[in-house]
Amino acid sequence: MTSETGSPPRTVAAVDQVDVRGPRFAAWVTTVVLVATLLVSTVSLTVAAVILGLQAGVFAIGAVRGPRKHPYGLIFANVVAPRLAPVSEKEPVPPLKFAQLVGFVFAVVGTAGFATGLGTLGLIATGFALVAAFLNAAFAICLGCQLYPLVTRFRRTTSPA
Repeated sequence: MTSETGSPPRTVAAVDQVDVRGPRFAAWVTTVVLVATLLVSTVSLTVAAVILGLQAGVFAIGAVRGPRKHPYGLIFANVVAPRLAPVSEKEPVPPLKFAQLVGFVFAVVGTAGFATGLGTLGLIATGFALVAAFLNAAFAICLGCQLYPLVTRFRRTTSPA
């Protein structure tokens, strides 16, 4: 089947969406983990590197597999969500996956900093991730989600006219 222009009709893919409360729950848990990382870093950079490295793994899962397979998302879906009112607001998955990728980058940089004795680098990277997680958790401001449209605009390829 072709359209009047002779080209195949364009289909709009349905965007996968999730309950907004799930990513916010994950952001609260992430906030706690990142605060713990900063506190532990005052005693041991090695332990801080381990904690942040584990959080980097959590971010990686979220970036690759999405919020439904994210460890904190699974806790939300299986433990928290059944006790809540039905879903009233949803948000698209792709920006959430991008936000997890951004968190992953900060966590990897922070882990490398702590692991190599560059505590200041670890603190700064962890601090950036903490600010982003806290803004999402407390104020529903997802910085990675805000950047996502800009990044997708740069990734688009223009088709010949």
